[in-house]
Amino acid sequence: MPPPNLRADMTAGFLVFLIALPLCLGISMASGFPPIAGITTAIVGGLISTFVGSARLTIKGPAAGLIVIVLGAVTELGQGDALTGYRRTLAVGVAAAVIQILLSLARAGTIGSLMPPSVVHGMLAAIGVIIVSKQAHTLMGVSPTSKGPLPLLAEIPRSVAHANPEILVIGVCTLVVLFGLPLLPWRWAKKVPAQMVALVLAIPLGLCFDLDHQHTFSFQGHEYSVGPQYLIHLPGNLLRSLAFPDFSHLLDAISLKYILMFTLVGSIESVLSVSAVDALDPAKCASDLDKDLRAVGIGNAIAALLGGLPMISEIVRSKANIDSGATSRRANFFHGLFLLGFVVLLPGMLHRVPLAALAGMLVYTGTRLASPAEFKRAYRIGPEQLFLFMLTLLVTLATDLLVGVAVGLVCKLALHVKDGVSLRDLVRMEMRERRHGEALHIEVENAAVFTNVLTLKRRLDRLESDIVRVVIDFSRARVVGHTVLEKLHRIADEWEGRELVLQGLEEHVPSSDHELAARKKRRPALA
Repeated sequence: MPPPNLRADMTAGFLVFLIALPLCLGISMASGFPPIAGITTAIVGGLISTFVGSARLTIKGPAAGLIVIVLGAVTELGQGDALTGYRRTLAVGVAAAVIQILLSLARAGTIGSLMPPSVVHGMLAAIGVIIVSKQAHTLMGVSPTSKGPLPLLAEIPRSVAHANPEILVIGVCTLVVLFGLPLLPWRWAKKVPAQMVALVLAIPLGLCFDLDHQHTFSFQGHEYSVGPQYLIHLPGNLLRSLAFPDFSHLLDAISLKYILMFTLVGSIESVLSVSAVDALDPAKCASDLDKDLRAVGIGNAIAALLGGLPMISEIVRSKANIDSGATSRRANFFHGLFLLGFVVLLPGMLHRVPLAALAGMLVYTGTRLASPAEFKRAYRIGPEQLFLFMLTLLVTLATDLLVGVAVGLVCKLALHVKDGVSLRDLVRMEMRERRHGEALHIEVENAAVFTNVLTLKRRLDRLESDIVRVVIDFSRARVVGHTVLEKLHRIADEWEGRELVLQGLEEHVPSSDHELAARKKRRPALA
């Protein structure tokens, strides 16, 4: 592990702060929380979670992937009263945080990283579609009449026809900056935080259009109204915005449903982000997923008690952290410290931020979650992966996240059973091993799928120190799943001074030409 560099970490923390500030505000507004709630979470994630087991280069804070769940909780638990829904959702956040801590103590953090990638990506793509369906109307200054994601998408043409021109200018300029700045050929354009550039452009536009004062204007024969309702609303004293949880309905069926969703989706998204950040880490330092989940759980408990959003180890800001030259977890601390300093010293600036700019940032985030590249990626790995991806996506859009993920997992299990995997083999991996000097040979029998791969991973995690070569032979396995191959390739990338060799895969038929495609045993030729 390279030695930490205080100056590099402070610089990276500042650059991440520039990205986190507008995103925290936007995620809060879209989640039905007060704008300051997201910043509260990021401050807690930086100043506290950093020192209780946080992964080395991850950034802790609110994530767009949880918007749909949080907003659903506020809406259902409040039953028309936004403040009541907010406080009851905070209680849900505390309960979910306690469960996350217990899961980490039971060393269950690794399990989340073994979820089928196509199901997880389908879930995230659905979240992206839902975010776009809701925020596209805010970007245009129009209040939609529909509620569900699919009707909201269908209503976008109507909102385009009735868009408020001044608000639309702010929203479109935000999108142009976010999509266009990274495409510029100059090196500096790659390093400048596009979100902050968009904010620097949007605030003067808001002042130019005099959004601070209620007034009307005419455009092409139509009259439009603008005013402070298109800006962020903040209390005069930010401390008064802090709310405390209402535990009175914590055991109701709706609360229990959202406790499960907060725990499941938040934990899975967090550990997957940590795994992805480890793969990007130039030093290839593997994080302890259980310790990081515990850090997230402790941070979530504190944030919820202070009125904040749920937090995770967030991938976009973490990647920016690495790209900015971070060398240790202190970069996460500095990002939280800069956010705290901004809120204390310059709170008036936040009130100048147009809602259309935040909506543009969220539309940009949603399109990245539901990018066509994700569909293409799933198809390249295999048709069955695209099927699982699309099924999870569509069921989530039609119902909710919990049902969508559950249907995706059940379908994945059904496909394994169809391929000849017995119910016993779904939960237990049969392995034989033998040692030859510094080499370990592991022979996998029957099946290697996402539900039983933990057995193999735990064996690889406790290898003897003098083993330098591991050979895993799949020649006797009927099915080798995509999740297993992806996990093994990631482990091989993280190892230093040790080699991982996969054998016997040539005896299987892959579902595509992709190296990580799922494989089934070839049927013996008829005599």
